[in-house]
This record gives sequence, structure tokens and C-alpha cells, in this order.
Amino acid sequence: MTNITPSNTCDEIIFSSFFKSHIKALRNFLLYKFGNIDQAEDLAQEAFIKLWQNCASVPVEKAKSYIYTIANNSSLNEIAHQKVVLRYKKNFTGLDKTNQNPEYLLEEQQFQVKLLKAIENLNEKQRVAFLMHRIDGKKYSEIALNLDISVKAVEKRIHLALLSLREQIDL
Repeated sequence: MTNITPSNTCDEIIFSSFFKSHIKALRNFLLYKFGNIDQAEDLAQEAFIKLWQNCASVPVEKAKSYIYTIANNSSLNEIAHQKVVLRYKKNFTGLDKTNQNPEYLLEEQQFQVKLLKAIENLNEKQRVAFLMHRIDGKKYSEIALNLDISVKAVEKRIHLALLSLREQIDL
């Protein structure tokens, strides 16, 4: 009959002693990997936190390899995250690329709201023709085919829509 003893990693005195004897080496390992002391300290602390959370299932004999594995995996996850952040920064096409002032951006947003409201106020025939032309990029002849009307009728609807929009927005 084998005698199974519970892990004594959960004992605070043993854990504290283990922490004090291994924190510096683990931090240095991560520092060499990252080159950033703050990240190295954070990841070393996180490794010990995970060890404490799982102390019942990690015997003292395997605790050192456990914290190094956790720290290594965390560092790889952090590096992968930094790559995503850098890729996002590289590809980001933010609104403030032209360094426009906040007042201009607010006015632009207010104009968009006003424009959408004006488009909603168009009658259905004008709105459909206008949106098919301006949003869908359809030619007058395509719109005429889709709506089963003449090209002249499409021209008139879009012309009237533009006049109405201009009138509503200039107020």
C-alpha cells in the first residue's frame, strides 16, 4: 500500500522559503528573455501567484519547473500580444491622422447627423434613387432598370433629392 501525502507547497512557511530562494533567478530569466525589468517582475509574480493557486496539485519537488514553465508561457503570450499591438498600430488608420482639432471633428460628426436626418426626410422615391447612386455606386441606367423607370426619371429624382438635401442642411 502506497502512502500518498498531500503536497506541502501550500504550507506558508515552505512557500515563502521557496519564493525567496527562486524569485530572483526567475526574474533574471525573464529579464534576459524580455529585456524589460518591469515585465520580468510582473511575470515572475504571476508565476508564483499561479503556483500558490494550484499549490495542492504541485509538489515542492516540481514547483521550480512549474514556475519556469508558467513564466515561459506567459512571456510567449506577452510577446504574441505585443506583436498584435504593433501590427494594429502599423495598420491603424485613425481619424486623427490629419491632426484635426477636436472642434472640427465635432462639427463633422454633427454634420453627419444632420445629413442622415435630411436623407431620412426625403420621400421614398428620391431616397431610393439617391442612395442607389451615391451609396451603391450604381449608374443612372442601372437604377432605371432596377426601378423600372426611365433614365430621365432617375435624373429628376436624384436632382430633386440633392436640392432637398441642400435646402435642409443649409438651414
